[in-house]
Amino acid sequence: MTGGGGFLGLEIVRRLRARGDDVTVLARGDYPEVGALGATLVRGDVSDAATVLAAAAGADIVFHVAAKAGVWGKKADYERSNVIGTENVLAACRAHGIARLVYTSSPSVVFDGTDHVGISEAPYPATHENHYSETKARAERLVLAANSPTLATIALRPHLIWGPRDPHILPRLFARAKAGRLRIVGDGLNRVSVSYVDNAAAAHVQAGDALAPGAACAGRPYFVNDTEPVVVWAWANDLFGRVGIAPVTRKVSVGVARLVGTLTEAVWSLFGLAGEPPMTRFVAAQLGTSHAYDVGPAVRDFGYAPEVGPEDALARTAAWWKGRLPG
Repeated sequence: MTGGGGFLGLEIVRRLRARGDDVTVLARGDYPEVGALGATLVRGDVSDAATVLAAAAGADIVFHVAAKAGVWGKKADYERSNVIGTENVLAACRAHGIARLVYTSSPSVVFDGTDHVGISEAPYPATHENHYSETKARAERLVLAANSPTLATIALRPHLIWGPRDPHILPRLFARAKAGRLRIVGDGLNRVSVSYVDNAAAAHVQAGDALAPGAACAGRPYFVNDTEPVVVWAWANDLFGRVGIAPVTRKVSVGVARLVGTLTEAVWSLFGLAGEPPMTRFVAAQLGTSHAYDVGPAVRDFGYAPEVGPEDALARTAAWWKGRLPG
């Protein structure tokens, strides 16, 4: 497995080890949790072909979870991790005769800035607004094109993975809300699919178990979010209230948010500022539109079954984050 020390990857490792599977994790850093679960940690980068080849030896399935995420950064860094890394994983699967590859993709590969509601399929847009979504789309295409009678591949698209220990989405939301720097973008009624981390991990294991050359799910992408979308700003304010943060009420139009994103992107590019801009065109579009996806095909083709319901997920998350809020 690549990326097994990350937020989603570690939950997949936990599930595989709980049922007795031997797991080898390829990761760049030290992750004591991986060893504590009884998995083997191999230090290395997915962009190094020899390292990937060595780490994959003896595997009968590969979960390729590692990626460079985020909405800002150098294109070369995204290509190295997301495209070259995926090419290396595919090459290792072929070299070792590994028959199954589960790839962690993202709905951003098909996001075109417009509302997506209740869809299970969507074309890739002609252009992408950031390097992450563009390189993930290229990698997903490579994975699906590699499906063959000897290597079954599948791409899973969890959307907005969240929950206890989330190091990405929730800390930023909490910090900005506490500082009064968060605004509702648009009318606040947009519906968005979210993926509780346990459910996203379950989807990967379920897909891996069903995957085989010639299986119904082989060679296809699937949205694997929680079953029902949320009204995103009401959902966020519910979570804020549970951890003791005041609700967000101030609004800004999508047009204004996109203009701010355009200007801040220009400033960050012109002056080479460190870190991500506080707003980008992509983030403005994501915050102000509906993107709710149908998991019916995943249920039909590989038995996707979310294990944690929405109320339980909120309760577990709020209980973990209380007392751990950033700032």
